[in-house]
Amino acid sequence: MTTYADRTFTPPERIRNFCIIAHIDHGKSTLADRMLQLTGVVEERAMRAQYLDRMDIERERGITIKAQNVRLPWKVDGEDHVLHLIDTPGHVDFTYEVSRALEACEGAILLVDAAQGIEAQTLANLYLALEKDLTIIPVLNKIDLPAADPDRYAAEIAHIIGCEPEDVLRVSAKTGAGVKELLDEVVRQVPAPVGDSDAPARAMIFDSVYDTYRGVVTYIRVVDGRITPRERIRMMSTGATHELLEVGIVSPEPKPTEGLGVGEVGYLITGVKDVRQSKVGDTVTSQRKGATEPLTGYREPRPMVYSGLYPVDGSQYPELREALDKLQLNDAALTYEPETSAALGFGFRCGFLGLLHLEITRDRLEREAGLDLISTAPNVVYRVVRDDDTEMTVTNPSDWPTGKVAKVFEPIVKVTILAPSEFIGAIMELCQSRRGQLGGMDYLSETRVELRYTMPLAEIIFDFFDALKSRTRGYASLDYEEAGEQEADLVKVDIMLQGEAVDAFSAIRHKDDAYAYGTSMATKLRELIPRQQFEVPIQAAIGSRIIARENIRAIRKDVLAKCYGGDITRKRKLLEKQKEGKKRMKTIGRVEVPQEAFVAALSTESTADKAKK
Repeated sequence: MTTYADRTFTPPERIRNFCIIAHIDHGKSTLADRMLQLTGVVEERAMRAQYLDRMDIERERGITIKAQNVRLPWKVDGEDHVLHLIDTPGHVDFTYEVSRALEACEGAILLVDAAQGIEAQTLANLYLALEKDLTIIPVLNKIDLPAADPDRYAAEIAHIIGCEPEDVLRVSAKTGAGVKELLDEVVRQVPAPVGDSDAPARAMIFDSVYDTYRGVVTYIRVVDGRITPRERIRMMSTGATHELLEVGIVSPEPKPTEGLGVGEVGYLITGVKDVRQSKVGDTVTSQRKGATEPLTGYREPRPMVYSGLYPVDGSQYPELREALDKLQLNDAALTYEPETSAALGFGFRCGFLGLLHLEITRDRLEREAGLDLISTAPNVVYRVVRDDDTEMTVTNPSDWPTGKVAKVFEPIVKVTILAPSEFIGAIMELCQSRRGQLGGMDYLSETRVELRYTMPLAEIIFDFFDALKSRTRGYASLDYEEAGEQEADLVKVDIMLQGEAVDAFSAIRHKDDAYAYGTSMATKLRELIPRQQFEVPIQAAIGSRIIARENIRAIRKDVLAKCYGGDITRKRKLLEKQKEGKKRMKTIGRVEVPQEAFVAALSTESTADKAKK
């Protein structure tokens, strides 16, 4: 250990920073559990599955949402080393979490399931790591499974990353076989961090969370110099200065230390309560004799999908704003701005990286802040050019211009699908029905194929993944990345009740799909909206043209119940009176749409089915 000004720091040459990247369910969190046990940082009695997945929602769904870091001691050839492990998510919607974690590392363990082989997200994360110039250690997991075929998949990995099949390590995260050898390889292969310990302090913020009692907790990776408690620090992008109350490491629980040196990963607490003060990607330096050049930050994430979030109870609007503020600190990919809807009241237009991101965010807001929320149908960002050549960006169907539209541009994505070759026909049929254009096809081995398509983002965000899984019996995997925009024939479909448009149900659809959407929405609402005292027409319209209609029949009161026989004119008089009353009510009556109808109509089919169950 090296001592600076009576403080002890780990020399950089003894430090290894690495992360685990893989597809969903390939065993990242289980491998991290074995590493925690092997290095002795978690006692056997305190051990539990998915130890680093802290949120209830992660444990319930069995997926990692937040990248977590932990410091592990390890001895190789009699020398002590410090390993910083960052466990990353696998789902395409959380790629931004992965890219931030990679910035804090010099190496990556590429984990592949020995029974399933390389999947689309494995490739996406591998390319991210190669872009950052990280050392890749290929590893096959789950070799204990009866269906495992390590030789076949080792050859597949070797073919993709350009190594020998013998170089691919084989482990079982469940039984612990091969994990010790893997940690030894991490020390041997991953380069030590490089930095100048005598230069002014520079540290990169790669994550931050909000703690109710301690304020903002900021996770950093020190690049140059050192950071010690009680000194004043400056955030280089905002210029804000704070006093460091605590500096520490995560092993796997937070432990205060005497400071952090070059290459070390840890946390800072300044006691700041304002979540905007600690921006992910910012550089932390000392206030006195600080650095002048900030580190290269992160590329700002661009939302792919927009949806409105509204509290069911309008009085919870301030709580929703506060909850979104806190959540944004923890999830830098979330963006939001206030908006109002005639049907739903005050809420926020939120930007997400995908549908799972939307679902998880809504779930977290409901659990962590105790809110009851409605989310509107998700849609993407369109660029609309009017007849007078003025341009506007549309993230919400209610922003669609009323005048003539010259051109509409929609975002497109490059889609990569990996699947067994027997499903090629089914996949092609699905992609073509969603306006996809085939970009290329490669065989990774005799039985596995990679298909590349260019598709409109709007066609894949809703239920494309479910349709793909059902057509390939669950064997296909999907990854996508943005690829610019294209001109498209799009229209706004309005849903009208009693001749009045309900903005929450409006949608932007392709012209060929508009009729199907209008018909299905009208049919759905006919079942969901309770009958009124008068007949209610539900209409779907494009501009002033009605494309679909359903009627909700009126509740008919039996006004003749008390007439036992007698003169027919009396009965006719009562019926005429009822007819007049219904006519008058129809002119002044407004259709009340219950909240349950909004929730059911705006949810995807699967969510609606769950609600029924």
